[in-house]
Amino acid sequence: MIDRSFLFVPGDRSERFDKALSAQAHAVILDLEDAVAPQRKTEARSAVAAWLRTAQARVYVRINPLGTPWHEEDCAVLASPAVRGVMLPKAESAADVARVAARLGEGQDCIPLVETVAGWFEAPALARVPRVRRLAFGSFDFMSDSGIRGDGPQLDAVRSQLVLVSRHAGLLPPVDGVSLAIDDAAQLQADARRSLLWGFGGKLCIHPRQVPVVHAAFAPTEAEVAWARRVVDALAAGPLGAIAVDGKLVDKPVAQLAQSILQEAAAG
Repeated sequence: MIDRSFLFVPGDRSERFDKALSAQAHAVILDLEDAVAPQRKTEARSAVAAWLRTAQARVYVRINPLGTPWHEEDCAVLASPAVRGVMLPKAESAADVARVAARLGEGQDCIPLVETVAGWFEAPALARVPRVRRLAFGSFDFMSDSGIRGDGPQLDAVRSQLVLVSRHAGLLPPVDGVSLAIDDAAQLQADARRSLLWGFGGKLCIHPRQVPVVHAAFAPTEAEVAWARRVVDALAAGPLGAIAVDGKLVDKPVAQLAQSILQEAAAG
């Protein structure tokens, strides 16, 4: 099963690092960029580096973008074996992403954050960079850069393009942006289900309370599992040729969807 939840933790809040791991997120991201004020960047990097030396689990690190005063020293942190990979913000150039990805070691990958209009137009090239395993969408930064005022249907075209670009490049489904709803589980559930329906494979989280809601949203519902079982049972018992389930024709793509739903349900 692919990673569904990516939980950000501010890099200057080292007391939260282990707590983040206990939240059961599929991936934890120690954040040296947006979550850290400029005057605390050096302190945050030192805290992350110190924690990584004795870390009991592997994590991602979001570094500061190329062209900032902190980028080069942030990259040095990536040498730790406790780093699963790097999240690169404001990704706009395949060549720049390749330079960062080239610094990674065995078993590490790069997740470019597409959060500007320039990055969105460059997404097909970003997706082809070696060691890029999947893309992530910085929806609120994208709204700010583009002038689009809304995170719902206003961004449908942007989201669908990232999904199609990822599929065409053979990447895992992309990771959708954060939801600001921390205490509104219903809104977060709706946001995460929208991500799933648009073809995203996971979601960025900003609080541990969001993690179980995201997991539940990406899991097949009871109705979906029941439908998938009816399809599989009908295929196993039915005669050769076309069959129908719930009054609808079952062809090869439908059968594959049913199988994938049951596999996801079995994986938990």
